[in-house]
Amino acid sequence: MTQASGLPTTAAQAEPILSNLPGSFPEGVLLRRHPDIVATVRRLVPFPRAVQEAVDGLLATLDGAIPELPEDAHDATLWRDSAAGYVGQRWVDVPFLWAESYFYRLLLEATGYFQDGPWRGVDPFAPQKLAELDSSELARDLTNLDALVDAPPAEGLLAAVAASLWGNRADLGFRLSDPSSTARDQVDDLVADDSATLWRLLDSEPGTVHLVADNAGRELTADLVLVDRLLATDRASTVVLHLKPHPYYVSDATVSDLLTVLRRLTATPGAAAGIAARLRAALATDRLQVRAHEFWCTPGTFHELPTDLVDELSGAAVVIVKGDLNYRRLVGDLHWDPTTPFADVVAYFPAPVAALRTLKSDVAVGVTPDRLERLENATPGWRTNGTHAVIHVRD
Repeated sequence: MTQASGLPTTAAQAEPILSNLPGSFPEGVLLRRHPDIVATVRRLVPFPRAVQEAVDGLLATLDGAIPELPEDAHDATLWRDSAAGYVGQRWVDVPFLWAESYFYRLLLEATGYFQDGPWRGVDPFAPQKLAELDSSELARDLTNLDALVDAPPAEGLLAAVAASLWGNRADLGFRLSDPSSTARDQVDDLVADDSATLWRLLDSEPGTVHLVADNAGRELTADLVLVDRLLATDRASTVVLHLKPHPYYVSDATVSDLLTVLRRLTATPGAAAGIAARLRAALATDRLQVRAHEFWCTPGTFHELPTDLVDELSGAAVVIVKGDLNYRRLVGDLHWDPTTPFADVVAYFPAPVAALRTLKSDVAVGVTPDRLERLENATPGWRTNGTHAVIHVRD
């Protein structure tokens, strides 16, 4: 049974994750990681003095009250409606998901991304994304694509799912190995594995698969390999790729990032160039379609999906939701009992849904009691250090 909001009734006992616990992961993100991110942006992008002063003003608020978005901002109403009285409070005293999202929106405001002028539309995170595409790690990944593409279809698709799951640990995923194999279980890095349900959904009559992307760089590269395998093996008749309409968190993938990755693949001899050619052809024939809905850059959870997105997603054979932020929005950024079944939490979602998530924040569901006990005893930081992952599926 669900409440009007779409959250299961058990969510009434699950409190929102805040950042006001000293030494907690959310506090560290807001008060230490964000200043580090801003310092990197300022080092890599030669913004003028006015922008630097605006950014300094934003950082100064982290020790004080949350500022209001300017009234003339194009999306001021959206953020004012979502704030529910948060403006004027301390950053750490409001829900972490909203605070983190709002910080990035204010950072874009400070850099002039949406204002008229020479810095309009300049992605402040672009240098970091481009550097990742030039990395030796990605070059190594791309050389492994020949073996992946030449493998038997099911084996290659399995490896592509693993690569997409692990994102920036993509070198682990490009190995032609089963993510549920004994070797992987020994390091206990796959916390939950519903991949059998995912294969069943993909092995039915080919339909439309939606992929809600997360990060650019190596992760988007792996996602595009997965898209190629879904189309090439006829597991999907069409793939709809959902990207951000503009920069959001540090490495979120936009349409511009998609084009950049395609250029990188095209410039790489062998299987990578072949993947790029097939994806370009799929774009031209609408077998691969791209969406960039404004909702993906808002703080709302997926319980608040707008009607047009609900209508489109409801026709999917499966919706693959990538990454940690999308996972938090899918299940709700709450202090869940980690043993709460994933299927119960996402019962509201309008289509079969698969979450491929490397854990980088506190929220956790769908963990069996025995696995939870082992994780808590052996790996206290398993929720946030990026070394563990889940494949959660609700059919």
